[in-house]
Amino acid sequence: MFHSTFRILRRVSIAAVATTLLLLPGGPALGSPPAARPTPTGGLVEVTDFGANPTGLQMFLYVPASVHRHPAVVVALHYCTGSGPAMFSGTRFAALADQFGFIVVYPSAPRDGHCFDVSSPGALTHNGNSDPVGIVSMVHNVIRHEHADAHRVFVTGISSGAMMTDVLLGDYPDVFRAGSAMMGVPFACFATTDGSMWNSQCANGLIIRTPREWGDLVRGAFPGYHGRRPPMQLWHGTADTILHYPNFGEEIKQWVDVQHAGLVPARTDHPRPTWTHTVYTDRHGHVAVDAYSVQDETHNLPFNETGLAELAVQFFGLTARH
Repeated sequence: MFHSTFRILRRVSIAAVATTLLLLPGGPALGSPPAARPTPTGGLVEVTDFGANPTGLQMFLYVPASVHRHPAVVVALHYCTGSGPAMFSGTRFAALADQFGFIVVYPSAPRDGHCFDVSSPGALTHNGNSDPVGIVSMVHNVIRHEHADAHRVFVTGISSGAMMTDVLLGDYPDVFRAGSAMMGVPFACFATTDGSMWNSQCANGLIIRTPREWGDLVRGAFPGYHGRRPPMQLWHGTADTILHYPNFGEEIKQWVDVQHAGLVPARTDHPRPTWTHTVYTDRHGHVAVDAYSVQDETHNLPFNETGLAELAVQFFGLTARH
């Protein structure tokens, strides 16, 4: 039984969105028979009292009417000016959950501007005192109350949510199995010490480091951790003027170093005329970084046309039959 306080929200369409809103499409269905859960299904549920939450984030939960036993969990993180309900209504992750039988968690950052904290020292530390703690509490709540699979927890995000995706993989490699960051920046690139949540140098693509320097920032977030590191999928438009395109290359450098992979792609292809897809593998041949560069696109990649949501879910391994 789901014990936390909740309210159910109907899915509605978004009439208008800020320029940072990106729409994501759906995909095909998957195999083993799903099992019904006791949590209310078919609508978005707001969950309260879900655990440690130092910054007062809100938790919204979507459990499809048909959900698999011990389902996977996808955390979907909004852009600045956004919210969990806006991500639910304006993206295709709930539709994908309906088809694939996983659960989606939609955190909301209710502070002014509705951006996630990816800047403060407390946000860039394992078990710190900021947004990542609350998001991980949401994950643990779902694992407990929905009997979700703790070994299949994934995170994806748009813009501010993409930056938080990088942060969560750095802070909690023991929680998240993989991430997909859509127009973000490297872990700790946005770091500030003056209380500001905006770092113009990083946003403008002016912070350039070696792979080892970027990797050390990730490793320093969780001292003493020697377990597996989650692979990362990255997306960026070459004409992005909000989080400038050089950040894409710096993200690649960071995560290939963390994964002990090489900077020379194992594979390069062009699945669409304007896409360059590069795959970086570790020393065992496993995918470490799956990177998509989209020529001449701005911060508003046309997700509703390109199928990024399916590709993220496919990268997470949620389209395979069990």
